Amino acid sequence: MTRLSDVGELGLLAELERRGLIVGVEHDAAVVGDLVVTQDTLVDGVHFRFDWLSWRELGFRAVAVNVSDLAASGADPVALLVALGLPGATGLADAVELYEGIAEAGVPVVGGDTTASPVATVTVTALGRSARVPGRAGARPGDVLVVTGPLGAAGAAFRQQGYVRPPVRVGEGKELARTAHALTDVSDGLAVDLGRIARRSGVRCVVDLERVPLATGATLDDVGFGEDYELLAAVPDAGRFDAIGRVEEGEGLELRLHCEPYELGGWEHFA
Repeated sequence: MTRLSDVGELGLLAELERRGLIVGVEHDAAVVGDLVVTQDTLVDGVHFRFDWLSWRELGFRAVAVNVSDLAASGADPVALLVALGLPGATGLADAVELYEGIAEAGVPVVGGDTTASPVATVTVTALGRSARVPGRAGARPGDVLVVTGPLGAAGAAFRQQGYVRPPVRVGEGKELARTAHALTDVSDGLAVDLGRIARRSGVRCVVDLERVPLATGATLDDVGFGEDYELLAAVPDAGRFDAIGRVEEGEGLELRLHCEPYELGGWEHFA
């Protein structure tokens, strides 16, 4: 029997897509009518630990990771749905504090669900609107690969048994979406997220890792951790953003450090 641990998250999605059981999942968010929609679930012990962050920080984090997908779609957030699963022994003040963290993002909660659960889970559905959603599939040879800020902060914090507050790049996303041929966020690690652009676009992405801006205290290997939530784009011109590589004819991903091949890890559920 093939297990999910054998194929990983990407393998599961590829199999479901091959069977026609899911459609249009190749981008950070889905376009449904005039709305851009995305959803993420955070699970205690998988995505966070309460000895490393507060309830309020969890609330903001749950929204920020979804708003990041909207930013990667060039969208303005307009509303949230929150599904919350908590053990019955959870303090009322803790639940309120979580929603105070959600409110910090400045996007109204208009619905959702609550349920008893053996562990804390927070699922946020974020809705937005965008004039143009580049997606991951349009990168072209000759494009410049850019990022909106330094990478590796999340990996560095994790090594110190902590988390960093995710950035919210809605303004940068709207700016990039006007001209980008491909646009995503760095949520699963630079190599994983670049690999998705290369695969969906049918091109080769080449990155010079010495050009990747690093967060304070971060090493290059921290860039493979993910959860940086900076935006990554293939654009005709770098403009004000940091250029880290280029798009070429071919396929796959080439990571180089001072012209030598270099490998970075990344995050994949089930694997």
